Amino acid sequence: MRTSSGARHEYAHQAARYDRTRGASPSIVAPVLAALDGANRKVLLDLGGGTGNYAVAARTRGYRPVVVDVSPEMLTRAATKGLLTVRADVTRLPIATSSVDAAMFISMLHQVDDWRTALAEARRVLRPGGRLALMTYTRENVEESWMLEYFPSMRERLLRVHQTVDELLAELPGAEVHLIQLRDLDDASLHALARHPRLILEQAWRDQTSFFERLASDDPAGLIVGLQRLRADLDAGAEARLAERRLPHGDGVVIAWST
Repeated sequence: MRTSSGARHEYAHQAARYDRTRGASPSIVAPVLAALDGANRKVLLDLGGGTGNYAVAARTRGYRPVVVDVSPEMLTRAATKGLLTVRADVTRLPIATSSVDAAMFISMLHQVDDWRTALAEARRVLRPGGRLALMTYTRENVEESWMLEYFPSMRERLLRVHQTVDELLAELPGAEVHLIQLRDLDDASLHALARHPRLILEQAWRDQTSFFERLASDDPAGLIVGLQRLRADLDAGAEARLAERRLPHGDGVVIAWST
């Protein structure tokens, strides 16, 4: 679903559930904070930061995070954690040029129609010496996931909205790419759940992801068939093969860029 802000999914009705189930994953926090190393630990923009769980993690490292999001429901949750919030579109930041020390996008750029402008805005507001950390699931990550073998009707949509590594690097010249492995379920994203395939059979875990929410809406028959196939394969001993599948591009990436 596209909102007036240009986002591809509306999370307003998911704010409470998202905040409860999608915490800050250590598998993501560590490489993101490493990507920000070298920036002054002052103002950090968490762009598309939702309920602020990753901003809280950054705050423990001395940053003064500001959560930027279009969803008032998400920002209300962030504010209860003592975080500063700004309701804004990440493609039109109401923030002065060269005024912040660091910025991060955590698993949200694929939700933005005009993602190139979002990256340009992040670059614009950073001071000289500022750092940008982009954690995302690239098109390569999506193509390598076993999920699409069981739920193929989602393939075209996912490949269309996820950027390739090369596309991202074209907007962030000189950036470094770090592959990440998701070994915890603190942030129960689709890619984290892929390392725990039997949990996909449980609706409570599936309901935490926009992937399965959309699949249930757009292709309910495909969802049922895919779950039946997955259950049969897991019962036949495929769990380790799926959970430990080697992915050449990692489970996701963190891209580190500096001004």
